[in-house]
Amino acid sequence: MVESRQRRQRRRHRLRKIVSGTPTRPRMVVHRSLRHIEVQLVDDVAGHSLLGLSTQSQELRERQFDSRVAQGHEVGKMIAAKAREKGIEQVVFDRGGFLYHGVVKAVADGAREAGLNF
Repeated sequence: MVESRQRRQRRRHRLRKIVSGTPTRPRMVVHRSLRHIEVQLVDDVAGHSLLGLSTQSQELRERQFDSRVAQGHEVGKMIAAKAREKGIEQVVFDRGGFLYHGVVKAVADGAREAGLNF
């Protein structure tokens, strides 16, 4: 368990050296826990979050999903819709050290389907 967490931290640090967000092209950070999925759009130049959405958010809390992948896909579509309302068309995807598979991939696919470019 500890070793897998350390491997994820190593991947996360290795990615963060490369991936950086700007006000025009923010970094889309995905975090998943065993129960919830969180997505943020971060401007690394100013050091603050532009948008955030989680499965704990009010608009997603009441909805029932068949699987976590379906839940992740819906989170991706909703964060893309909110980003487009704010005029953000392009983002840099940061998987946060998680493997690009399952829920993380579903978030990315949902965001692409709703119109974000990355």
